[in-house]
Amino acid sequence: AVPRTLVPVEVGDRAMHTALLPQEEQVDVLERLDFVLRNISELRKEVEELRSSLQHLAAEIIGEVRSHLEETQKVTRRRRFPFPRERSDSTGSSSIYFTASSGAANTDDGESEGGYSTANAESDYDRESERESEEGEDEVSCETVRTVRRDSLDLVNEDETHLMLDSSLEEGLGQLLQQADHLHSGDEQEKREGFQLLLNNKLAYADQKDFLWRLARAHSDMSEITEDTDEKRSYASDGKEEMEIALQKWDQSAECHQWYAVLCGQLSEHESIQKRIQTGYVFKEHIDKAIELKPEDPKSYYLLGRWCYQVSQLGWLEKKTAAALFEAPPTATVQDALQNFLRVEELSPGFSKAGRVYIAKCYRDLGNNSAAVLWMNLAMELPINTKEDAESERELEEMRSVCQE
Repeated sequence: AVPRTLVPVEVGDRAMHTALLPQEEQVDVLERLDFVLRNISELRKEVEELRSSLQHLAAEIIGEVRSHLEETQKVTRRRRFPFPRERSDSTGSSSIYFTASSGAANTDDGESEGGYSTANAESDYDRESERESEEGEDEVSCETVRTVRRDSLDLVNEDETHLMLDSSLEEGLGQLLQQADHLHSGDEQEKREGFQLLLNNKLAYADQKDFLWRLARAHSDMSEITEDTDEKRSYASDGKEEMEIALQKWDQSAECHQWYAVLCGQLSEHESIQKRIQTGYVFKEHIDKAIELKPEDPKSYYLLGRWCYQVSQLGWLEKKTAAALFEAPPTATVQDALQNFLRVEELSPGFSKAGRVYIAKCYRDLGNNSAAVLWMNLAMELPINTKEDAESERELEEMRSVCQE
């Protein structure tokens, strides 16, 4: 054994001796320390490389989001039509209003939408729309960008990035909503394009109120357009769920209440008499709320007029069912309906062909034939913009034949 070297160490007034490590053990310790230092150095390099990679990743994600917004704007410009289409704001969705025997489904002119989960939603698209939708489906959501920014800590200037993203997203949202409104007021093919356009951008704007109620409107459009019963129900159900989520956050939005009511009505077309009666109460509640929040919106008065007219025309079976199920069955008169339809004309003359036909029907039911003929003639002056207008045109022809006889 190698003897240990004794080294004096001062302790108070006396010196004591302690043993140092043998030379071999000292060499071993030095080698271990050298190994640790080398590992620390390598780890430091790896951390720097990781920091640099995360910084580049954040920049790439921001660039991808910008590219997506630019592409959306390009698609908007390509689809823009050379002449503005006259917008119609009439609304259908008939069977919200308790009628068990109303066979024809009324249409909501302006603000309907379809369910995005329906399998053949894209099958109605032309090839160009499919190519454009495929280019946009792989884009990164706004929430993902925010998450990467949080995880990357100080790798990029978060305040500046946040401002850039918010500004770009806000500009893109404005373009998107404008295009959605334009497509919504068009024909069936344009409504389908509008629905797909909103669906492709849901990931980025799902937390925006004005986007969500338009998405619900598009679900209503699709429910109105499709001929398949199951698809109608699916579109209406999906849109209703979108609005239920939206109303939890934006209970003071007139549009959210309005379109929730419309979608409830469309969904009730496929329900039993009892369910339709229950839905009628819900419909009335949300339309009243929409009028309270936005009293100058003619669409809400039109919907309320429809509800009042349908209730006034309830048959014996519906009345008995309502009386058995509820302490206070729904009540409304033809006069109530007429006042709401006249309010629509006061706020927006010529709002819809169907609205004027309803005014003529109300005057006819009240026995004022001269006023009924006047409003029939006024209805004939308006173009047919929706399926409901087309159905009203047929009623108009029947009423004119009766009057002439």
